[in-house]
Amino acid sequence: MLSTTSRTTLGREKQRGSTDRNDLYEVLDTGLVCHLGVVVDGHPMVVPTGYGRIGETLYLHGSTGARSLRAGDGGEVCVTVTHLDGIVLARSIFHHSVNYRSAIIYGRPRLVTDPDERMEGLRALSEQLAPGQWDYARLPSRKELAATAVLALSLEEASVKIRRGGPKDDAEDYELPLWAGVLPLVTSWGEPEPDPVLPEGIATPVHVLSRE
Repeated sequence: MLSTTSRTTLGREKQRGSTDRNDLYEVLDTGLVCHLGVVVDGHPMVVPTGYGRIGETLYLHGSTGARSLRAGDGGEVCVTVTHLDGIVLARSIFHHSVNYRSAIIYGRPRLVTDPDERMEGLRALSEQLAPGQWDYARLPSRKELAATAVLALSLEEASVKIRRGGPKDDAEDYELPLWAGVLPLVTSWGEPEPDPVLPEGIATPVHVLSRE
């Protein structure tokens, strides 16, 4: 089960909350971008970035010079991942809503210094966005690794919130002659676009084609 703390306890729409840790994994594992919230020089900053999960640890990365990662090393952070699944159209504007799956993780990330863990964390990041690419492309050089910071954040303190289903109108509004329902949102991959300078004869890899 997910932890229950003052930060993860829902104040509104408690029925949308989930304490199932598998729901947390599903939200994270099917996402592509997270938002990292940190405080830099006394001011809040929210940065969209890639991530990857291994077990109970979320890995984030960026330039060693990035202020957000320097602030996140040992400081309190908040990481969010959200999926928008549809627009809920009600009979009244007040009851319009969205169907979504979201996760929030709180904690103090640590800078990963162990070489093996750094590579595993970077692999998780790569595979989250482009499954199969880590084993296909050239791996990071020493110079590239030296310029890259990797943070590890425990999933110990996290919350999940999910909305599914149709609109919830006021009783008297169900008599209005207005359409109501859900407009689903589906995200799909397009056809791969080869690099214009790609030499002839290099075929699109199977792992790339499989994501179309």
